[in-house]
Amino acid sequence: MNITITDSAQEYLSSLLEKQDVDGMSVRMFIQQPGTPYAETCLAYCRPEESVESDEILNLPKLKVLIEKNSVAFLDEAFVDYSKEKMGGQLTIKAPNAKMPKVSADSPIEDQINYVLYSDINPGLAAHGGEVSLIEVVDGQIAVLKFGGGCQGCSAVDLTLKEGVEKTLIEKVPGLTGVKDSTDHTVTDNAFM
Repeated sequence: MNITITDSAQEYLSSLLEKQDVDGMSVRMFIQQPGTPYAETCLAYCRPEESVESDEILNLPKLKVLIEKNSVAFLDEAFVDYSKEKMGGQLTIKAPNAKMPKVSADSPIEDQINYVLYSDINPGLAAHGGEVSLIEVVDGQIAVLKFGGGCQGCSAVDLTLKEGVEKTLIEKVPGLTGVKDSTDHTVTDNAFM
């Protein structure tokens, strides 16, 4: 794991843990909504009984950090620092891969699909106020997608799905054979026409 937690951040987090007065208390680090534009890096207290067998453990000199398994790829190159200021201090967390993790051929297919959606497809759809997101992968080879914004109810969505989104995803994600649209296109309130 390539996560840096500076000495000052370790000291600060360790002091917070001590104030909880719970033996074995650690810090849980995770990404809420990983791989999406809404991703947020989070730190939380974690009591010993709240640890999960699949957690990755980062044993640091001053504290123990539990990394949620699904967040590991998104926390690659994360940097946590604490800087003291006159009126207290500030904890800073930077996770450059939270919204779009580095992916490779051996990354889970969901991560590969999300990477293509957010790096290649959504920037083009944004020009029309639209976006597309992954709902699930069926049988390991069919991506179920949901369109939103200006794409929901748009008269050209079938063309966008087949000629744009599906073509790009199949070309860039090995093993993917097709896509399905789960969007209710009868709602046309914000549709791009």
